[in-house]
Amino acid sequence: MLPVVSPTRVSQTRVSLPARLLRGIRPCLSGLCLSTALAATVVQPLGAQTVDEDAMDVQSQGLNLPKDLTVFGKSDPNVRKATAIVNGRIITGTDVDQRLALIITANGGKVSEEERERLRVQVLRNLIDETLEIQEAAANDIKISPEEVNQSYERVAGNFRRSPAQFDEYLRSQGSSAASIKRQIEGELAWSRLQRRNIQPFVNVSEEEVKAVVDRLNAAKGSDEFRLGEIYLSATPENREQIIANARNIIEQIRKGGSFQAYARQFSEASTAAVGGDLGWIRPAQLPAELAQAATEMQVGQIAGPIETVGGVSILYVIDKRKVLTADPRDSLLSLKQLSVLFPQGTTKEQASAKAASFAAAVKEIKGCGQANEIGARVGADVVDNDNVKVRDLPPQLQDILINLQVGETTPPFGSITDGVRVLVVCGRDDPQSAGAPNAEQIQAQLEEERVNKRARIYLRDLRRDAVIEYN
Repeated sequence: MLPVVSPTRVSQTRVSLPARLLRGIRPCLSGLCLSTALAATVVQPLGAQTVDEDAMDVQSQGLNLPKDLTVFGKSDPNVRKATAIVNGRIITGTDVDQRLALIITANGGKVSEEERERLRVQVLRNLIDETLEIQEAAANDIKISPEEVNQSYERVAGNFRRSPAQFDEYLRSQGSSAASIKRQIEGELAWSRLQRRNIQPFVNVSEEEVKAVVDRLNAAKGSDEFRLGEIYLSATPENREQIIANARNIIEQIRKGGSFQAYARQFSEASTAAVGGDLGWIRPAQLPAELAQAATEMQVGQIAGPIETVGGVSILYVIDKRKVLTADPRDSLLSLKQLSVLFPQGTTKEQASAKAASFAAAVKEIKGCGQANEIGARVGADVVDNDNVKVRDLPPQLQDILINLQVGETTPPFGSITDGVRVLVVCGRDDPQSAGAPNAEQIQAQLEEERVNKRARIYLRDLRRDAVIEYN
């Protein structure tokens, strides 16, 4: 049985077509996501070392290395200061510190010193890739204008409900800067534009491939599908134990309140890192056997791992669950009346319980929404109308209750001493239509995107291989 824990709730901000697992790299245009790979940090003992001839078989890999190998000197490639020069472009310690501050802020500032140092190494790798992407775009005469960067920056500031000037001040207060985010935005825009020019025109998806996807969806109608989040870490036999330890540490950080999405953006090596690890809606048959088994055994809101799979390990999170091409009752739109009673400051638990019991007895008399206002006035409750409320947008506990309520019925009272006690009355319900398969254009676009992502990963790998990188 796989270890399962419950993470902090992850906001459901994206619903996509059924997706396949990808092992690529894709930028995001939010200006706040990281998507480079996590490599193992294995510190070797200092001094001369001997390697057992059975410990490594590299001849089959095309490397002409001696079997009796001795390493001289004390150089440790994993112990570096957080600065580098990438093809002549300097990445300073300040660059790393400011980008690291964004990640720590995204995790609520609750990051141990050990975790901070590991994140610092990861940030340096991200900045190196970002620099390579900008340089390659420039070599292909792709320039991102300051106006474009500022427009994207303004949208990012808007996501934080701040003006650009206010967002500048906020970033400074967190130990970061506008320049750091703008540099990341420039890299994401440049890399995206480079893919559209050098990769996308050479990717084709046939009508037969699209039809095959539609046929598989229709054949699977009524079976379970899951909206999953994944953090994928590649591993080799040599670093497998270290990668598993890294995965366990990530799970522990999430269990302590860390954001699954933030860790996916920082560490996952799948292309979905850019969207917080969200694989979209996917059927178990589309997953490797190990992940499929885990998904079918998990409930919504649970996380499992590390799960060993081909080439590495995965951490899996079940965001949501539904039936393929079948109407989901959680997509129903409800018209609701909310009756709420607040508790005065200083109310004790006993006093609140007594008032809640009196309120519960009163609302039992409600026979339809027509009586809600009258009874609300009698008990001194505030009454608010809420139309077009989608069931799935409500807390999970209320979803299960409201799905089974008829028009005119009320929920049990719920709340807290701080927020008061309240009930919801169902005044109307619009049930969802039967779900249909995505259209051909949507499927074709998704298949093309997958292939572009795979080629982009190879492209970036080649850039790393050819780069001249000096570490200080």
